Amino acid sequence: MLNAEVAKRKDEAISRGVGMMTQIYAERALNSEVWDIEGNRYIDFAAGIAVVNTGHCHPKVMAAVTEQLGRFTHTCHQVMPYEPYVRLAERLNAAVPGDFPKKTVFVTTGAEAVENAIKVARIATGRPAIVAFGGAFHGRTFMGMSLTGKVEPYKKGFGAMMPDVYHVPFPQDIHGISTADAMSALNKLFKSDLDPGRVAAIIFEPVQGEGGFYPAPPELLRELRALCDTHGIVMVADEVQTGFARTGNMFAMDGYDVAADITTMAKGLAGGLPLAAVTGRADLMDAAQPGGLGGTYAGNPLGVAAANAVLDVIAEERLCDRANELGSRLRQKLESMRTTTPEIMDIRGPGFMVAVEFGNPATKAPDADFTNRVRLEALKRNLILLTCGVYGNVVRFLAPITIPDDHFAEAMDILEEAVAAARKG
Repeated sequence: MLNAEVAKRKDEAISRGVGMMTQIYAERALNSEVWDIEGNRYIDFAAGIAVVNTGHCHPKVMAAVTEQLGRFTHTCHQVMPYEPYVRLAERLNAAVPGDFPKKTVFVTTGAEAVENAIKVARIATGRPAIVAFGGAFHGRTFMGMSLTGKVEPYKKGFGAMMPDVYHVPFPQDIHGISTADAMSALNKLFKSDLDPGRVAAIIFEPVQGEGGFYPAPPELLRELRALCDTHGIVMVADEVQTGFARTGNMFAMDGYDVAADITTMAKGLAGGLPLAAVTGRADLMDAAQPGGLGGTYAGNPLGVAAANAVLDVIAEERLCDRANELGSRLRQKLESMRTTTPEIMDIRGPGFMVAVEFGNPATKAPDADFTNRVRLEALKRNLILLTCGVYGNVVRFLAPITIPDDHFAEAMDILEEAVAAARKG
């Protein structure tokens, strides 16, 4: 069986709306390596978009899932509950930043987590409006699309978005947007179009993911926290991509001196199984009536078992420290390439959530074509990279945090070769 053969079948069987970065069909994977159906080996610097932070098929995670598989796969927690769900909720309540009593609800996807955070904020405050940021990504459901600050491909052609959702710019120093600009836009919004007394929540990513890996400046979050406190607004941190050791802390918000009222998470939570969570202030999380939150597959036993194992692996293997070490080495490598790569406009990101932004050396304008050439040249050399950013000119690095040193070094050599080849055009 060949990749090209399956790709042809894919074109005939699967909706065009499901975009694919590659036409490499995976057959098996282990830690940071993936083998396709033709037997080709790749180094994975995507990790399923920051999902397998603990690596593909981590033995401890696999063992936990296998054990649970032998017990039961589904009862629906709302019908017949199970203790591991409660235990995982207790662990997240303790781990999520914020010195206040917390409660948790489990769902299945990151978009669902965001949806439920908005539901909680609205019912707890009795208010309808939500403020989000340009460049943000919060999912592909209608509320997720509405909150997302990027039209193409997420919103284009899908009709009217959900009402009472507003956007303000997110700080991006490289593109001339400061914290002062963002806060000025927010205050102007409150003066001209939106009574802050109608706002249920302000939602943000501590490091924007799809938007380009822009970290939120500390002063932005301090000012947002003060604004939320003044107006009784719920502060929601979307940690779907930043969570679970990726940024060098368990959660990105651990790196700030303020805490959100509600935190959403998914991706790295369950080591590749579909599981998401919303953890927040207990008084907010208890605002909904029984039955108002949940879902048939919410908190699936296999995902919960995997997540409890993932938390063990992060602690036992000191993956926060490992993320900081790998991120430092990656940034050093990228900095060393600046002298021969004038297209590098910026290198940024905490921990092992690192990105490089490319632009035209003469005009400094974002260069999506060059960025895509880097990705494709890396792919030719069996290194899987992802791009992102509103302008499509950012390469983001999301390898498993468990990647062995020799695989990391091999990937760095390929990256350097790919950038050099992209420069030759």
